[in-house]
Amino acid sequence: MARLIAARRTAVVPRGGAFARLSIEDLAAPVLLACLADAGFGVDQVDEVILSNALGGGGNPARRVALAAGLPDRVAGLTVDRQCAGGLDAILLARALVDSGAADVVLAGGVESYSRRPLRLATDPDGGPPVPYDQAPFTPWPDRDPGMAEAAEVLALRLGISRERQELWAVDSHAKALGSDHSSEIVPVAGMTRDAFTRRLTPGLLARAPLVAGGITAATAAVAADAAAVCLVVSDRVAGGRGLAIRGGATVGGNPEEPGLAPLAAMARVWDGAPLAMAEVMEAYAVQAIAVAEGAGIDPALVNPGGGALARGHPIGASGAILAVRLFHGLRSGRGLAAIASAGGIGTALLVEASGA
Repeated sequence: MARLIAARRTAVVPRGGAFARLSIEDLAAPVLLACLADAGFGVDQVDEVILSNALGGGGNPARRVALAAGLPDRVAGLTVDRQCAGGLDAILLARALVDSGAADVVLAGGVESYSRRPLRLATDPDGGPPVPYDQAPFTPWPDRDPGMAEAAEVLALRLGISRERQELWAVDSHAKALGSDHSSEIVPVAGMTRDAFTRRLTPGLLARAPLVAGGITAATAAVAADAAAVCLVVSDRVAGGRGLAIRGGATVGGNPEEPGLAPLAAMARVWDGAPLAMAEVMEAYAVQAIAVAEGAGIDPALVNPGGGALARGHPIGASGAILAVRLFHGLRSGRGLAAIASAGGIGTALLVEASGA
C-alpha cells in the first residue's frame, strides 16, 4: 500500500506578484528537494516525478523540474493535464505505480505559473492571421462548455445558495487561514513564507468586490495564482510505517455543464460516510465548495480547517496537490478526504489515514 511520507509546497501568490519572474523549475525544484530532505532521502532514490501543469506551453515540465532539482538523468518525468484536478491525479498515478510494484519512490504533485503562462494563438485553416484565445475548450460542444464562473452562478441559482452564504463562506475561509500556522508546509521561495492573498474580509470589502458572473464576486471566486506543491509517495517497504496511508482515490467524469458537482461521484467511490477527522475541499468558488460539502454530508467544521483556496488563490495545476499537502500537515489521527472539481465535469477524490489511527 502506498503512503505519503512528506509533503511540501510554496506559498501561493497571486499572478503578477512575487513569483511573477519565476519559471516552473524555479517554483517546483526546491519543493521536490524539501520533500526528500524531510524524509531523509537522496535524489538517487527517486524512481519517478509526476507533476500536473495546466497552463504551460508543453515540453514535459516534470522532466525539466526533475533535471533542475538535480535528480538523476534516468528519472524521466511525467506531466499530466487534468486542469484543476491534475495535482491530485498526479498523486493517484504515483500510488498506482507504487502499488503495482513498478516504483518505490515517486515525487508527485503540481506546479503552475499563471504569471508566465504563454499566449495562445489558434491557426486559421483558411490562411488568415492566428486568432488569440485564452481558454482551451473542455468539451467538443461549445453550447455545453460553460465558463467556470458562469457555471458557478448557474449552480448557485439551482441550489438556492445566495450571495450572502457564499460571502460568509469566504469570510470564514480567510479567518481560518489567518488563524493558522502554515509554516511547516511552506518552502521559502523568493522570500515568500506565507500565502500572500489572505486577509480579513470586511462588509465593506465584500460590498465593493467586483461582480464576476451574476452573484459570483471577486471575493467568492479564487484568484489566479502561482505555486508548486509536491508529495513523496512511497511503498510500505520504504515507508517503514511513517506517514499517511492512501486508502482510496478516484477520478470520475460527470456532466460537463455542472463541473462544480463532479467531485461528489469521486468522493462516493472512496468514502463510505465513516467519520472523518478532516476534509480539504477545493474552493475555486465558494458556491462549489458549499455544494460539495453539503452534497457529501461532511460536517462544515471539518472542511478546510486552515482556510481554503479563497484565502490562498488558485494555481490550477498545483491546487489539488495543495489539498494533499494540507492533509499531510493537518491530519493527526483518523481519516482525511481531499476533493476537487475540474473543468469539463471531472472530479477527483483522495482518502488517506494517519498511522496508528
